[in-house]
Amino acid sequence: MSDARGPARNRQPLFRSLRRSSLVLRLVLLAGVWSIGMLVLAGFGLNHLFRQAAVQRFEAGLEESIRGLQAETTVDNGQVYAPPMTDVRAYRPYSGFYWQIAELDAKGVVKPLVESRSIWDSNLAIPAGIGPAAAKAPGTSIYFDTTDPLGKRLHAAAQVGSIPGRDKPVLFMAAENRESVDEAANRFIAVIIGALVVLGAGLILAVYLQVRIGLAPLFGLRREVALVRRGKAERLVGDYPAELSPLAGELNALVAHNQDVVERQRTHVGNLAHALKTPLAVMLTEARTTPGQLSEIVERQAEAMRAHVEHHLRRARAAARSQSTGERTEVSEVLDELAVTMERIFQEKGVTIDWRSPDDLCFRGERQDLQEVLGNILENAGIWCKRNVRATAAPDGPDWLTVTIEDDGPGLPAERREEVIKRGARLDESAPGSGLGLAIVDELARAYGGDLVLDDSNLGGLKVSVKLPRVEG
Repeated sequence: MSDARGPARNRQPLFRSLRRSSLVLRLVLLAGVWSIGMLVLAGFGLNHLFRQAAVQRFEAGLEESIRGLQAETTVDNGQVYAPPMTDVRAYRPYSGFYWQIAELDAKGVVKPLVESRSIWDSNLAIPAGIGPAAAKAPGTSIYFDTTDPLGKRLHAAAQVGSIPGRDKPVLFMAAENRESVDEAANRFIAVIIGALVVLGAGLILAVYLQVRIGLAPLFGLRREVALVRRGKAERLVGDYPAELSPLAGELNALVAHNQDVVERQRTHVGNLAHALKTPLAVMLTEARTTPGQLSEIVERQAEAMRAHVEHHLRRARAAARSQSTGERTEVSEVLDELAVTMERIFQEKGVTIDWRSPDDLCFRGERQDLQEVLGNILENAGIWCKRNVRATAAPDGPDWLTVTIEDDGPGLPAERREEVIKRGARLDESAPGSGLGLAIVDELARAYGGDLVLDDSNLGGLKVSVKLPRVEG
């Protein structure tokens, strides 16, 4: 059993695709379909009118020939004589112009009396019913199509009239090759098609330009919103038409509201952290001044609590900053400062840090967070390297950047890389540090929507790649 809803389901993807397409495409497509449809109808209408006018002029010529025959035809001793025709085609065999005078019997059968020389030894082929139809309307021409002896198409006129000296009416007929009409109509439609194609292309181009110009403020609004999102602007400042001004105002209000919410979150988190730091500091001080097993337990747990407070404070601060739109930090400046600092810290090992970064590469966030991320990675590389550390920063698409730091140390087995990112995990207890470095980097990177990847370095050690949001410099 067929489902009557099948065709509707088949049309749904087309309509859904049209709804999801761009406004420019939708407007141009709808205007183009309408314009092309109207042009096609206009083409058919013009072709019909031209053919009709050409046929009317053609039939007027046939009518004139019949009137000439009626005016000059005579009868002598019962014999019908036709006048000499001024059109020389009537004397040239199969010239395409023919005339014939005939009579109708009681049954309506046409019997030729005299015809033009151009018919030669043939007669005009007259469709059945033409004679009786002309007899019912004497003096009125009946038009029909027929063929000449060579098989070419003719358009003919037949009219019943009388001749002085003859009692019975006769049928006057004139026919002419209609190829000239058809050729003229074909030439006209070819010109019309060319003109309509050019006109249609011009209309579609005009519609496209009109839509692009009309929607230019909307495109400008989109660009301004992108600038706000990337941190290059704090609010929309464009002068928009009346239809878009309310939208721009609402977007500015939304941006201001989000900034207020972020600032309040940062304030609340900071207040909570400071409120907890003081009791924790008192507990640690008292525990250290009173040695004992209980003091050791209290000190250890207080240190863990303080680490948790610092951890969550850092994540909340980074998450809040990642939502901010106005922060930007040049990566090259931070790498330069950290490279100098780390080379001094590890000068006994003779560590050399080779860094490269485009001058216009900027991190979308606060300088302190970028220093903490890159500083922890460089410190980890300085601890484990033999002598060489290489840092490379590069764009990773329009909205992201990647900083890769490699060392020539012993590296890290693939099965242990997840472990080193865990908070407080240390693969070598003899090495300096708290074991929080890469864990902090991972937390900050995720708070900004990026990630941390560990891999093998071409230098022989570990390669750490961190992906962070980017803003155009």
